[in-house]
Amino acid sequence: MIWLGIDTANTPLSVAIVKDGAILAEVNSSMAVNHSLRAMPVIEELFETVQLKPKDIDAIAVSEGPGSYTGVRIGVTIAKTLAWTLKKPLFGVSSLKVLAMNAVYFEGLICPIVDARRNNVYAGIYEFVNGELIANAEDGHFAIEDLLDVLAKKERPVLFVGKDVAMHEELIGTKLRENAIIAPFPLQLPRASSLIYVAQQSGQEENIHAFTPEYRRIAEAEANWLMQQRKDHGGE
Repeated sequence: MIWLGIDTANTPLSVAIVKDGAILAEVNSSMAVNHSLRAMPVIEELFETVQLKPKDIDAIAVSEGPGSYTGVRIGVTIAKTLAWTLKKPLFGVSSLKVLAMNAVYFEGLICPIVDARRNNVYAGIYEFVNGELIANAEDGHFAIEDLLDVLAKKERPVLFVGKDVAMHEELIGTKLRENAIIAPFPLQLPRASSLIYVAQQSGQEENIHAFTPEYRRIAEAEANWLMQQRKDHGGE
């Protein structure tokens, strides 16, 4: 079975083609390049590299967010378009769970982090149980201090994963002290091959038409609109 994996949820870009449990090719980049311009050329290059055509794939996995609104939309739109035109099954996977897979078999809690600006983060809490990656807490949008308070109360070692961890490293060390572990740089980027692996394990095929990104918080424009509505109605 041949899978195409696409992750454009944040600054990193990762695309992979996996056949029968083996990685044929994978491209990973952390360059701040517009995914709308770069994603499709990378996918096309990957197919040329492995000498396959899009019609040869059997399934598509995509990072569904949370992350950059634009980035998530680009990946999901590409994946839905390919799945629809090629008539292939589509699988969505949390972008945070994909990051957590980098800490395979770590004996403790795993906290993937993506910066959400203004001292907020998208984050999840995961752990491996009997070799399977499971959620210890649901993915969400948190104030970084609130997230670290929750983790501190668990009194367990926590491995932080993601390129944005560096932005909060000092605070993480202050809050969790010896229980804070920062993943080394080779483990900080999402991998589309891991995305495919998680999709294979989940077995949850999406309805292509109904499938939408998991933003985990409303857009800033919508939040501002709601705030204005409350003001217009006397703070109700």
